[in-house]
Amino acid sequence: MVISITLVHSPRPREVVELPLELENGATVAQALQACGFQALLARPAEQPAGMGIWGKRVSPAHVLRDQDRLELYRPLTVDPKVARRARFARQGAKKKAAGLFATRRAGAKAGY
Repeated sequence: MVISITLVHSPRPREVVELPLELENGATVAQALQACGFQALLARPAEQPAGMGIWGKRVSPAHVLRDQDRLELYRPLTVDPKVARRARFARQGAKKKAAGLFATRRAGAKAGY
């Protein structure tokens, strides 16, 4: 029996490569990567994916694939998300009014309500 999967990789921001594959039943993630020649998909052939997942859940190379799985190859992060958030906030600057969920308060209400 043959299973159909889709291998998805984003070598650069705003660029997605989708590759449909047909593999034998019981194939693993490692076998799928070998079958598609994933080194050719990578921006720099020496780099390795930061991780792999199926529909957003991390898996190991030994994971057995099922029909209609979406195998995703993840890039390493280039910027720490906390640092990026702080930089965005610094660029925005402080707003005149308080921002967020508790921007407006009822008269006489406790803080945070």
